[in-house]
Amino acid sequence: MRQYGLIGNTLSHSFSQKHFINKFEKENIKDCSYNLFELKDIHQFPKFLSTHKNLNGLNVTIPYKESVIDFLTDIDENAKAIGAVNTLKFSENQNHIKGYNTDYYGFKKSLKPFLDIYHDRALIFGTGGAAKTVKHVLSELNIDCILVSRNPMNENEIAYSDLNKHVIKHHHLIINTTPIGMFPNSQKSPEFDYNLLTAKHFLYDLIYNPEETLFLKKAEEKGCITLNGLEMLKLQAEKSWEIWNT
Repeated sequence: MRQYGLIGNTLSHSFSQKHFINKFEKENIKDCSYNLFELKDIHQFPKFLSTHKNLNGLNVTIPYKESVIDFLTDIDENAKAIGAVNTLKFSENQNHIKGYNTDYYGFKKSLKPFLDIYHDRALIFGTGGAAKTVKHVLSELNIDCILVSRNPMNENEIAYSDLNKHVIKHHHLIINTTPIGMFPNSQKSPEFDYNLLTAKHFLYDLIYNPEETLFLKKAEEKGCITLNGLEMLKLQAEKSWEIWNT
């Protein structure tokens, strides 16, 4: 039996398990399982591995996409450049663990069909592992970006209070990588003046539950292009499966 799963802090509404269980049924894959493993602290990871010795691969979600790197034997060059991983591949006996970033693949492939010539500057809400992935993809696509944080610490970071008319006007691509608006707190959205949005704006929310966040609803009311994170999740999951089985 090949064993796979997902590690993270809170996993009760995970996409991954449902996706892989459906995949196994649809494709008649009988020798695989996919389970959820909640870790309250990433330092529990070595002990977790010692009690799950037959794992073939794992997905990694928030808040461990960066901190899990310290426990790996090797890391894919793309994931190393990003500074975050979301997929782990195990050798036999777990003496070799390699990290990959399939979010990169999923985000890039889902984003590109919607881009227009005026989507040349972007705002990224958040500064965590997902934001790093998004920033890396945008850099490859020659899209300038600014990170937006509640507590800006570094160069090229601004606060939500800095999102004035001038900033919104000159950044037609806005991507939410934070959990703001995720179920069960779906009544919340990143704070800025949504009245500044126009039909040229493209708002992408990496959240997929709920299917339409308040962030996206407010954008749709202004005629914006909107996209949630479901297609990205499907693409990254299939990329994980490809890595585990090659």
